[in-house]
Amino acid sequence: MWMLVPVAFALKMLSVFLQPLGSVWSSLGPLFLQLRAASWLAGGERNRLLQGKREAGEPSRAEGEGGGDLPTTPTSVNYHFTRQCNYKCGFCFHTAKTSFVLPLEEAKRGLLMLKEAGMEKINFSGGEPFLQDRGEYLGRLVKFCKQELQLPSVSIVSNGSLIRESCDPYPSGEYLDILAISCDSFDEQVNVLIGRGQGKKNHVENLQKLRTWCKEYRVAFKINSVINRFNVDEDMKEQINALNPVRWKVFQCLIIEGENSGEDALREAERFVISDEEFEAFLDRHKDVSCLVPESNQKVRNEHHFMRFLNCRNGGFDEKMFLKRGGKYVWSKADLKLDW
Repeated sequence: MWMLVPVAFALKMLSVFLQPLGSVWSSLGPLFLQLRAASWLAGGERNRLLQGKREAGEPSRAEGEGGGDLPTTPTSVNYHFTRQCNYKCGFCFHTAKTSFVLPLEEAKRGLLMLKEAGMEKINFSGGEPFLQDRGEYLGRLVKFCKQELQLPSVSIVSNGSLIRESCDPYPSGEYLDILAISCDSFDEQVNVLIGRGQGKKNHVENLQKLRTWCKEYRVAFKINSVINRFNVDEDMKEQINALNPVRWKVFQCLIIEGENSGEDALREAERFVISDEEFEAFLDRHKDVSCLVPESNQKVRNEHHFMRFLNCRNGGFDEKMFLKRGGKYVWSKADLKLDW
């Protein structure tokens, strides 16, 4: 099947590979491996073609069933730039199989290419993103995306354990729109059982401290929870409402072969798995929490707006599912109009 590749992108990629960076570019897996350049980085060309069809009065088929005939714009991108983490969550599906992190300038180059292709939101994740250079690497990327690329939304997903008030992008918070903290339980013993713990540090107490900092530095606060065998019966309504995040993303524990299941996996997540019915029961228990955004396995499995694909079952990004699951939302703190 032929795919549309814009000339500008082809020339840009050619110029990259002609440079004397062979040893670096041969290790570009965490940024560009399976990026599906023809369908993603052609976003700008896609928009121009769609506009041309509209002006000519021609029908256009952008992202129909089966992928359509024009490439997809990477509006929202998750960049898992590291696999290293200081936690050992038993269900993790992005495990520390390598310690490689792309050199800062090369990461910036990739982000610039994505911006030119239509990226509006970047989400930095891991592993634990604050682990690299004690947060300095992350801070520079955050500043670059907001100040130089002028992206509407820059966010971070972290377990929160390594964030200090002096860390970039703190203390000003001017470059960061959203900080998402992973918390699966408000029972500290359950967090330890899951593997979300670090010595004597209390994960729940740290979450509450980070919530306070986000309010002080005007960063929108978000919570991510993975619902699994050890927390599926928990009632979190009171605690979530008290913390009042802009979004509470609730994920169903997901199995990915080679990551948290199978011979080559570094985790054995089977004991954490819950049924679809159990997940639905958890959602029903929390249906009155207005900020809840459910993420079932059915929704997440084919959702690949990552800079590195973990599970590309259908060969690319499913934009219909991305929109259906609420992937496009008010993600700039300037537009959230929060009561700080």
